[in-house]
Parts: sequence; C-alpha cells; structure tokens
Amino acid sequence: ASFVEKKSIAMLDKPVESSGELFYSAPDHLEKRTFKPKAESMTVDAGTLIIERGRQKHRLQLQDYPELAAFIDSIRGTLAGDRKALERNYRLSLDGTAEHWTLLLLPLDEKMQAVVKRIRIAGARDAVRSIEITQADGDSSLMLVEKLATP
Repeated sequence: ASFVEKKSIAMLDKPVESSGELFYSAPDHLEKRTFKPKAESMTVDAGTLIIERGRQKHRLQLQDYPELAAFIDSIRGTLAGDRKALERNYRLSLDGTAEHWTLLLLPLDEKMQAVVKRIRIAGARDAVRSIEITQADGDSSLMLVEKLATP
C-alpha cells in the first residue's frame, strides 16, 4: 500500500508530511519505506525492528522496548485480524459495518498510556484506510493508506 502521513507536533508551526509504501506479510512482517521527505525504512520481523537511514542501520529487539512493541502489535494485530494480540495491550471498541469500520484502541498499560492516548484505525472491508495516533502530550499523526494495484 502507499501512505501519506501527517504528524502534528506542538513545537512546529505546521504538520510534517511524509510518504512512501507499506508492506505486510502475515503473520509478523511489517515494512514501512519512506521516500519523502527523506528516504528511510523500518522493518519489523517477529521481535526485531531494523531502522535504516542513509548509511545508518539500527537493530532493536522489541522485548527491550515494550511500548514500541505494543504500538507495532496494534498495526500487525489489526492487519492479521488477531483480536487476542490486540487485547493483550488495548481495550478495543469496534464501530460501523464491514463496509466502513473504525477500531479504537485504548492502551491498558500505564507506561503506554503515558505515551499514547489512543489509536484509531479505520477501514473498508479487509483494507486499512487510515491510522490516527493521538499521543498523551497532544501531538498526533494521521496516516492515510491506499492499497496499491496488484500486477
């Protein structure tokens, strides 16, 4: 899928916009390739996150970063349709119909609540259309997702 993400940060005058592509392969491979404004990639395989920016490459074990792992699992769990995985870290609320639905995720863990207030994922049928994250400090991001045509 392609994405356009706008991040609203209190200390900046206007939102920061980025765009690129997302790849997901069940059950636990997720990749975000950003092309604009600067090239970078984030790849999650099982419990490892790899971030590449230019010549820099960082490898993190998600077990060492539980808040980050919970956030990544919110996206992977939604894409995989894994309710149990989502319920480990979030209180869930699903509204709408199969044609147009919204999944609201509220963090259960206090440490996660100190970072993320809520995650709202909206979609149509089996496709995620947007991911909105509201942070505890008031900053937010909205990622619009559009499925790419398969060749």
